[in-house]
Amino acid sequence: VPDLQGPRYVSPVPNGGFVVSEECGDVSVFTSSRKLLCSLSSKYGHRFGNPAGVCVDVDGSILVADEQRRTVHLFPEHGAPVCLVSAGLRRPAGLACSSFGHLFVADAGENCVKVFKYCVRSR
Repeated sequence: VPDLQGPRYVSPVPNGGFVVSEECGDVSVFTSSRKLLCSLSSKYGHRFGNPAGVCVDVDGSILVADEQRRTVHLFPEHGAPVCLVSAGLRRPAGLACSSFGHLFVADAGENCVKVFKYCVRSR
């Protein structure tokens, strides 16, 4: 996939595509044929500081760690973004999700992995 703006972290998505965070301050979603599907900042009107780790949960929602803003946001397929973690992170980097609703955040600022339990209800 050419023409990325400083790719950082990448994660597969359920449809065979992938999501990648970029140093330019955006997160791009690609199809299984490696075509750009959308950017999260364009689709959701969300401004990232410095997007880092990305992962996709069992519902197909994309989660993004923002190192600069020290947050983790969830971007559902439909609906508005949800801030899952807004405090307690110094420099969130890598992310991983479990099928049991656990979110694992590698916090490079504290040299540890923090574990959060989350549940997002549909409206």
